[in-house]
Amino acid sequence: MVNPYIPMKARVISVRTEAKDVKTFRFKLIEGKLKFEAGQFVEVSVFGVGEAPISISSDPDVDDYFELSVRRVGSVTGSLFKLSEGAIVGIRGPYGRGWPLREFEGMDVLVVGGGCGAAPLRPAILKLLRNRSRYGRLEILYGARTPDDIMYRGEFERVAEDSDCRVLLTVDTIPPNSEWRYSIGVVTRLFDKISVDPRRSVAFICGPEVMMMYAVRDLMRLGFKPENIYLSMERRMRCGLGFCGHCQIGRKYVCLDGPVFSYSEIAPMPDKIV
Repeated sequence: MVNPYIPMKARVISVRTEAKDVKTFRFKLIEGKLKFEAGQFVEVSVFGVGEAPISISSDPDVDDYFELSVRRVGSVTGSLFKLSEGAIVGIRGPYGRGWPLREFEGMDVLVVGGGCGAAPLRPAILKLLRNRSRYGRLEILYGARTPDDIMYRGEFERVAEDSDCRVLLTVDTIPPNSEWRYSIGVVTRLFDKISVDPRRSVAFICGPEVMMMYAVRDLMRLGFKPENIYLSMERRMRCGLGFCGHCQIGRKYVCLDGPVFSYSEIAPMPDKIV
């Protein structure tokens, strides 16, 4: 039996720059393979520095490797940024409850992301595209601060060109000398352009909590049901095992009961943040 407190060793097999202050690391376990569901996360240990919870950002149907898209925000992620191909880290997990993709087969799907919230959504998007015939309309709305902050830009553009998935991108502002041919404004302004049917749709949302709050409010005004709006609260996690209490919302622990929740689960909680 695997001890949940002891990290498994994984090797960095590639590193690529994803956006400003964001890198995507591709890992391979030294022993075995990491089986995970879209929306789950792992605890990453940089030996001698510490560990941090990070959502898995790769295709759950590919088990030869897994990817983590990391923003540099603290000592652990700062140390990760210094690693190169061949480096060894520790991995605990995967943990948590992911996106309920199978429950909504046959329905339209709206994916709404903001900033680094694209990372936990990417595995779900890849799974939806692979099983495209099982769902109705598929639309992706994604926004970030500036063009340099857009994650997976080339990938989103290829999806828009090569599939029937509709992709709408937006940024809050365009700095001087930046190229941008898409929308300008917060991501919720794109809701006027969606074509999915709110009565038979599910929404998957991840991003800054204030963005998710307004997204939920506006989607419900359009007719989305609270039980069909799902959010990833991945920013609130810490230990991954429900011991530290850092991620507690009411009686729920994000790392154990989430990180994905329906809004109908979150709405009655006294400590809700969306």
